[in-house]
Amino acid sequence: QVHLVESGGGLVQAGGSLRLSCAASGRTSSLYAMGWFRQAPGKEREVVATISWSGKTTYYAESVKGRFTVSRDNAKNTVYLQMNTLKAEDTAVYYCAADVNSAVAITTPDYWGQGTQVTVSS
Repeated sequence: QVHLVESGGGLVQAGGSLRLSCAASGRTSSLYAMGWFRQAPGKEREVVATISWSGKTTYYAESVKGRFTVSRDNAKNTVYLQMNTLKAEDTAVYYCAADVNSAVAITTPDYWGQGTQVTVSS
């Protein structure tokens, strides 16, 4: 079992920045990929960014490339999402996810956090 807890969401003006954190507990000794997804009202959940266990392999959705950065600190069992130059269309609930069957990329998330709201005012 992996328990994920997100933090860092909030209200920010367009052009501003936020950093989300996701702390993992439980099965933290395993090597697995983690990432961030988001879901806006009336839309399906979509992948935002993923990161391999080593941190060497990352993936970003086209809509956030150049603005968001995913990173992880395995010593702290924490994954981060630095979000810069935020836009109104980034408004969503952001979820942390883990795929315990893959060390490189998330194919099918096995565990989800509870989500944290990010609201960008224009």
